[in-house]
Amino acid sequence: MAGGSLLALLDDIASVLDDVTLMSKVAAKKTAGVLGDDLALNAQQVTGVNADRELPVVWAVAKGSLKNKAILVPAALAISAFVPWLITPLLVIGGAFLCYEGFEKLAHKFLHSKEEDAQHKAEHIAHLAAENVDMCALEKDKIKGAVRTDFILSAEIIVIALGTVEQAPFSQQVMVLVAIALAMTVGVYGLVAAIVKMDDAGVYLSQKSSGAAQGVGKLLLATAPKLMKFLSVVGTAAMFMVGGGIIAHAWEPLHHFAEEAAHMTAGVPGVGGVLAAITPTVVDALAGVLVGAIVLAVVSVIQRMRGKKAAAH
Repeated sequence: MAGGSLLALLDDIASVLDDVTLMSKVAAKKTAGVLGDDLALNAQQVTGVNADRELPVVWAVAKGSLKNKAILVPAALAISAFVPWLITPLLVIGGAFLCYEGFEKLAHKFLHSKEEDAQHKAEHIAHLAAENVDMCALEKDKIKGAVRTDFILSAEIIVIALGTVEQAPFSQQVMVLVAIALAMTVGVYGLVAAIVKMDDAGVYLSQKSSGAAQGVGKLLLATAPKLMKFLSVVGTAAMFMVGGGIIAHAWEPLHHFAEEAAHMTAGVPGVGGVLAAITPTVVDALAGVLVGAIVLAVVSVIQRMRGKKAAAH
């Protein structure tokens, strides 16, 4: 009897863990949009930091990220337990914010010329090279800024993950959110550390006598900046897809439109299956772009009104 009870208990535990693993995978897929942008943003945060301080800065931001999640996970669980109706509005707000961030990046890219960006970069480099710059203070400011950015992105990740498990038992919600929080922190900052040291590894290998090592070193040096750009582009696209997808699932007419569009494209000879699979994602992305444009326009109007009020006073 005892042995049977123990086996039943182990089976229940295995079943729960299997459910948690499955839900964690679903939550991880939904938070991938934030993850790509998180990688690009945090890798850029250490730009201008001395090479020997890059990893300590990444570690400091990672610790700040864990503290952020130690606040956000209990807050999300409290919302799920006491005000579950708030989950959907928070998801929509998070999705709209993702779309806004993505569209703001596009607007900056197309509204600012390469000359303006080059001038800004030159001014930044000149500022860092100035003798009176306190590098310790600059490093602390970068860490604080990165931790603030991480708080926003972590909040989006936790809310999106919570939305995938809102119908699950509370114990499973706890395990999924904790798993996502830890996996995202370790994954993001582990990759950030690898990315920011990629150029150092490239320099080290390029100075070796071995031709193969030199080739790998040159490849790393050439890949590092392209990888940063790739992460930024993919992260921006994913923000529209994830943000638009959240809003589409919350707004039934848009969700039904995406399903109908997928059904219509499924009848296209030869490529119907592929089109039906990608159509909902395309619709989500386009909806994300539109929402981002609307939110950016509203934010711009509010900022201008505040500016006029400040000038009047």
